[in-house]
Amino acid sequence: MKLYYSPGACSLSPHIVALEAGIPLTLEKVDGKAKRTEHGADFWQINPKGYVPVLELDNGELLTEGPAIVQYLADQKPTSGLAPANGTPARYRLQEMLGYINSEIHKAYSPLFNPNTPEATRVERKEYLTRRYQFIEGVLAKQPFLLGDKFTAADAYLFTVTNWAKHVDLDLSAFPSLLAFQKRVGERPAVRAALEAEGLTKKALA
Repeated sequence: MKLYYSPGACSLSPHIVALEAGIPLTLEKVDGKAKRTEHGADFWQINPKGYVPVLELDNGELLTEGPAIVQYLADQKPTSGLAPANGTPARYRLQEMLGYINSEIHKAYSPLFNPNTPEATRVERKEYLTRRYQFIEGVLAKQPFLLGDKFTAADAYLFTVTNWAKHVDLDLSAFPSLLAFQKRVGERPAVRAALEAEGLTKKALA
């Protein structure tokens, strides 16, 4: 399988999940601005949505959207525990958390990376993220990972998007459990390997 990624983007999440599960991936870097892959392909032709991640399956089919990709990868190695079994209450809890991160945290960061975003909008988005992180803080104050004692695909996603905070000057000092989570996840061998492969080790763990 091949993962189309951009260093440090949300594609880091499926990269981590694949490494945690022991699934070999071919990586192809995408220039998000030029919309070209490192081998010169037009990325619009690969994903008409124009963004990573994209997972190319062994049969040539393409799967997009991070929450779908991480579940697909986890299901290839069910014994990894990265996703509870389909049809179980725990699986719906995973989907609940992936949905929350996707809609309430991930997308709230987007305007903060746009240099043309007005300052008032930046302030509002940071306030919004702070409120959304309050819920996450409450969860992590009770347990080491989002679904309990075991690392799952949701933790890979939260780690990935929360790493963006330092790049947009979002202060997370009010959330000690979240910061401890970031440190704990960042020390996992598979996470460190993904960061190193994307050239992010020093930047992401600074």
